[in-house]
Amino acid sequence: MQKKHKNKWFPAKKNGWGWGKPTAWQGWAVLVIYFAMVGAISVSYDPKVALKEWGVGVGIVTVILLLIYWLKGEPPSWTWKRIDKKKKRLFK
Repeated sequence: MQKKHKNKWFPAKKNGWGWGKPTAWQGWAVLVIYFAMVGAISVSYDPKVALKEWGVGVGIVTVILLLIYWLKGEPPSWTWKRIDKKKKRLFK
């Protein structure tokens, strides 16, 4: 199963649609860079003062993140599995 994820940085989610946690260091690096960019944009453009500029900046880096997920991740598909009631509880 490890070979399946060898070239993929982001595996498909086991339940639902989309991608899960990164499986390669490159994926983690992409996420760190994304959060750093959102932080830098938030420092540069205060959302309380310049909401439009902040929104455009965060929107652009988010689209780039999704493009990287699409290119370097497994193809996402709808998958559903039953959740065991014992695992569903919040507190054990």
